[in-house]
Amino acid sequence: MPGSAEGPRIPTATDRAGTGEPLVRVEGVSLFFGEIPAVKNISLTVDRGKIFGLIGSDGAGKSSLLRMIATMIRPTEGRILLNGYDVLSARRKIKRLIGYMPQRFGLYEDLTVGENMDFFLDIFAVRGPERKERRERFLGFSNLDPFVDRLAGNLSGGMKQKLGLACVLVHHPEILLLDEPTNGVDPVSREEFWDILFQMRDEGMTILVSTAYLDEGEKCDLLALMHRGVFLDLGPPADIQGAFPTLEDAMIDRIGKADRELAHDQFKI
Repeated sequence: MPGSAEGPRIPTATDRAGTGEPLVRVEGVSLFFGEIPAVKNISLTVDRGKIFGLIGSDGAGKSSLLRMIATMIRPTEGRILLNGYDVLSARRKIKRLIGYMPQRFGLYEDLTVGENMDFFLDIFAVRGPERKERRERFLGFSNLDPFVDRLAGNLSGGMKQKLGLACVLVHHPEILLLDEPTNGVDPVSREEFWDILFQMRDEGMTILVSTAYLDEGEKCDLLALMHRGVFLDLGPPADIQGAFPTLEDAMIDRIGKADRELAHDQFKI
């Protein structure tokens, strides 16, 4: 309701079936650290039940953009709407909509797999029959059931990431935000991780994920190539690749042109 403690709400696709209102809307967002721009005038929309990928070099601004969407950082300019709620004026409600997994997810290594799951179920106040169902489900399809009594600190890197994802999913977020979740993970575990993401997408979850792996970028419904705080390209992976032999070739060409243009502009100044 307008003027409520949660802030004004804009009608969305949930309220107006068939309107096609995007679940995620980013409008002219910038982030400055002092005078240094980390993100510059980014706009994007993501529809419900889609996987949106962010790919680019280190320092491109991917993590900063995801952290703004997750309400971890306040944008310097622009606005972000999730399901029609402004992330600044309706932060408490936004927290219930999202699941956020940073690059270094905070598992408790001195707790077992099962104890970590129980901890996050407690945080999100999941109780009763629903608690048992979710615990069994997310341990099951992440293939962690056989390791429920193993200390998290004794898991492989891939298993830790799958446990982290299972913990983030226990409250069934509408929007899942993942910051390079498979960085350094072996290829088999990466495939298993993405199998979980595909299942979540098929159930209607909207996923925003940054990745350092081009093969993962190809798995996304929509992909943004980010470099020096801006989007160099945005669209389906096949459109970004275009006539180039591979997506990597297309990215190298686009980044090279952008850097040459930047150097030329700086020289003129």
